Amino acid sequence: MSTQRIPALEYIRGISMLGVIGIHTGAYSLSNPHVNIHLFGLLEIASRFSVPIFFFVSAFGLFLHQKDLTAPLNYTAFMKKRLKTVGIPYLIWSLLYLVYISVISHNLAVWSIPVLLKYLFFGLASYQLYFLVLLLWFYALMPLWRILLRYILKNPLTNLLIALALQILFNYYSSYLLVPPPTGTLFHDLVDYRMNYWIAHYFFIFILGAVCALRFDSFKTILTYQRRYVTAFFAITLGAIMLYYYYLLFAKGYTPEEAVCTNHQLGPIGVLYTVSSTFFWFMIFSKEHWPAAISALLNSLGKHSYFIYLVHPFVMYCLSYYMNHAGYLFTAKATILFYLATLLLSLLLSLFTQRLSTHLPWLGRLLTGSIPSPRVKKAPTTAIG
Repeated sequence: MSTQRIPALEYIRGISMLGVIGIHTGAYSLSNPHVNIHLFGLLEIASRFSVPIFFFVSAFGLFLHQKDLTAPLNYTAFMKKRLKTVGIPYLIWSLLYLVYISVISHNLAVWSIPVLLKYLFFGLASYQLYFLVLLLWFYALMPLWRILLRYILKNPLTNLLIALALQILFNYYSSYLLVPPPTGTLFHDLVDYRMNYWIAHYFFIFILGAVCALRFDSFKTILTYQRRYVTAFFAITLGAIMLYYYYLLFAKGYTPEEAVCTNHQLGPIGVLYTVSSTFFWFMIFSKEHWPAAISALLNSLGKHSYFIYLVHPFVMYCLSYYMNHAGYLFTAKATILFYLATLLLSLLLSLFTQRLSTHLPWLGRLLTGSIPSPRVKKAPTTAIG
């Protein structure tokens, strides 16, 4: 299988990172009791593919160069590498956010061993870190995925459709029907925080990424010759998820917050929207010749997506603190500026950290699991991919 670099993967990381920032910006905009529902829908609903598509990209990168799924897997070496790129940054960033929480709230209870273990196991130190917990579980079960994929690839289309149906049913039960047991027990926490570590919620998109990588030539053929269908699938699912959002608002009387808690990426429409977005953006970014400026921008966003993903909540905390004390309300204009400021400041922090890491290699290892080369301009290996 070709070992050539696939720019689409990096571009998708960048566009998905923009979506993640949009989702979190939308949450801040709810502080305005008269939030702009259309902007909120764009930030919170249209961006819902952002987190699941990272699992597609991660699986794609893992399996792209695997020619033989029956070949021996050096599991120790495999996990050692992933713990460096994901495990150590997860631990470090969790501790950094816990320091921030304890200082701001003047509460040292988070440092008690039971509470600390709970925060680390479920990824509770900051709202974006659960992704790394899920990713570590996916990595830990790598031998299982290799066995399962050998079976799926015997009849990939049929087996993927079955997996998609099962995914929709499971997510529906988990999202809308499953009720946690009484509080105060470990079992309650295991169920209540299930979205943070139950990889079953994202099983299909991960397996889809692996299958598309292992059958990359067939995948490229579909994207090349079925562009109309891929585009139509994306347009239909985008329209459906947005229409459902407005239906919840105007027909059911939901608040914007209630609507987004109901209409999310794990719902039936959300799962289909994730799949369509994955195909659509891969198709769009597989275009051979992009204008130099756009390619440079997409490449930069993808290259720095991991660090931006990790640091942007801290930037948002600081920006929102300033806005609150300055008396600024999250109007539509202020929300857009908040989004752009978060992106810009996070990118600048990434650039600064990358430059600093060339002189302090241990800093790069701790924060991103990699050390940028001062001589070769190449995207570092990251968890998101």
